[in-house]
Order: sequence, then C-alpha cells, then structure tokens
Amino acid sequence: MNELLERGVDEVIDKQHLEEKLRSGRKLRVKLGIDPTSPNIHIGRAVVLWKLREFQDLGHTAILIVGDFTGQIGDTSDKESERPMLSEKEINKNLRDYFKQAFKILDKRKTETQYNSKWLKKLGFLEIGKMADQFGLHEFSSRELIKKRIDAGKRVSLRELLYPLMQGYDSVAVKADIELGGTDQRFNLLAGRTIQPLYGQEPQEIVITKFPLAGLDGRKMSSSWGNVINITDGSNDMFGKVMSISDYLIPEYLELATRLPKSEIEELIGQLKNGVNPKNIKLRLAQEIVALYHDQKVAKEAAEEFEKVFSKGELPEEMIEVDGTEKTLVDIISDNGLSESKSEAKRLLEQHAVKINGQVVAEWGHQPNSGDVIQVGPRKFAKVK
Repeated sequence: MNELLERGVDEVIDKQHLEEKLRSGRKLRVKLGIDPTSPNIHIGRAVVLWKLREFQDLGHTAILIVGDFTGQIGDTSDKESERPMLSEKEINKNLRDYFKQAFKILDKRKTETQYNSKWLKKLGFLEIGKMADQFGLHEFSSRELIKKRIDAGKRVSLRELLYPLMQGYDSVAVKADIELGGTDQRFNLLAGRTIQPLYGQEPQEIVITKFPLAGLDGRKMSSSWGNVINITDGSNDMFGKVMSISDYLIPEYLELATRLPKSEIEELIGQLKNGVNPKNIKLRLAQEIVALYHDQKVAKEAAEEFEKVFSKGELPEEMIEVDGTEKTLVDIISDNGLSESKSEAKRLLEQHAVKINGQVVAEWGHQPNSGDVIQVGPRKFAKVK
C-alpha cells in the first residue's frame, strides 16, 4: 500500500478513508480520464496510467475514459492561456490509436473503456445548472493559473468554468470509487467529490500523481512544445531522447518514468551523488524506459546502437530513405518527418544542426546527391536516393 499511495504520488484525498477501503478487500472502480488533444501519449502522461495499472494489478477495476467530448471543450488547468476549442474531426483523428497506446501499459482484458460523449452529449441546462450550483466563482478564480491570468487582465472564458463540471460528471456516470490525475487536475478531481453526492453516490477518493514530468528541454513535457518522449517512439529514437535529457533530471525520470524498485533507484541516485559519470546512469535509465514500451531484447539492441552511433561516430544500421530528386535540403527535411515543419527545418539549418556526410550544411537551397546521408540533430538520419 505504501508503494501504491506514495511512489510518484503528490497527494491522496482522503488517504485514511482510502486505506480503509483498500484493506476491506472491496473491488474498487478506479477512473482515469484522458483528453485526446494530441495524437500521442507521452511518458509524462503515462505516469498516471502506470498508477492505474498498479490498482489493476491489485484486482481493482480500471476505467479508462477517453474524453472525446471534453477534448473538444478544452481543459486549461495546466495552461497559462486559454486553450482553443477543437473540432470533432480533430478529436476523432487524435483519438484513433489512444486505447491501443494505453494498452501498452494497461491490461486490455481487465480494462473498462469509455468515451465521455456517451453521457455528456445528453446533459441539458437544468442538469448543468444543478451541478454548477455546488460551486462558487471564487473557488474557480482562486486556482493558481486562472488567478494569474485574471490578475494579468487575460481573458478567461465561461467555457473554462464548465470543464470541471464535465469531468466531475464523468465520475457519476461510471460510479467511480477513486479518480486518478496529475497535480494540475486537483480542482477537476475535487469536482467529482462535490457532484457525486447530488446523485446519491459516495464521494470518490483521489490519488494525485506528480505532474508534470520535465521534457527534453527542461520545461514541462508537452506535445504542443514538441519536447516529448512518446510511448510510440521507435526504440532507437526513444533511447536517444532519454540520453539527451539534462543530468539533473535523472532522479525524476528514475522515479516517475521507470518501474525500478525504490531501493534500486536510491542506489543509482547515491552513485550520482558520489561522482559516478551521469552517462552511465542514463544508459541504465534509457534501457529501462525502452524496455517498458518495447522489450528487454529491443532495449539492449537500442543501447548497442546508441553506443555505435554516438560514442563511436558510426552510422546507424537502419535509416529512412528519402527522395532527393530536384528537391532542396529544407524540403527534404520537412517533407520526411525530420522536422515538425518547414520553418523548423530552416531554423535547424541556421543553427548548424544539419549535416550531410558528417559536414555541417546551412544553406536552405542545397540539393543533396544520391547516396548522401543527412543527419538532423543528434538522432535523425536519412539516406538520399
């Protein structure tokens, strides 16, 4: 129980009551909702999925809700500005592989899956009014980021005020005993506890996991910033990304992004403090993370590939082939997923982050020859045909 309620956990509400429920032997309904605001689940979002898996392994019912309705409305809990509404088409495109990705972590056979449009589309103004009556404007406006925006004179839409009601009603719809979420979700999670008694349900317990996991650039991991390690990343790319994180992030990643035992994590952190080369610890960290989403054999191969490419300066065994016929370097980079966009491709060239056959090339209009190897940043390679 200590591992369940302490590792990677920031707060439990109500901890004593939840411990009593867990000791009772009752099979509890444990809910987690994820809005598909981007197509991929990254390892920062996976922290709470792994916590749901822990409850599942103890025999409790895992309920995974993909917010196809709330995703359109938009939750700004972790945003310093208003999140725009997304169209139903955008959401449906994003959620296409969400359950498949989640089942890299959860046991599919033991997971109850839901889309919250099933019940939220049916709510009328009277129902929403009853729920809204349980909250005061001051409670919403006192939230840290909302208060910061109001104090700065930035717009806060009425739509944003309604989001916690929807997440709270999700708990009513699935009769949740426990809800999981990150620290940014605290107000939304508490909304479920407030709304459930209106429908004759006992208030859910809340387990709040540490959030956010830092991204590759040290800021919070966010798909909109592109500083993510997605759980769908290829093994070599995933390994290289982990190796690129700053050394000071190693303890955080060991705790939140691996399933290593606490004793082993403490030993590795102790080695760091005693002057062991951080690269050695990161190699272990990267291998553990890759093994979680691929397997041990693939993780070992990724470690060998990393050593070959980054330590010995050799070319990777596998790289994509790109068509270079009458194309400029900037077009090749942007058209083949070596950058997020053409503007980023130009920026990478200007920053001397692009090499051809090991030599830096900065000209946007450069036309590579057949057989040339293009390297973008430290991890992306392509061969021109």
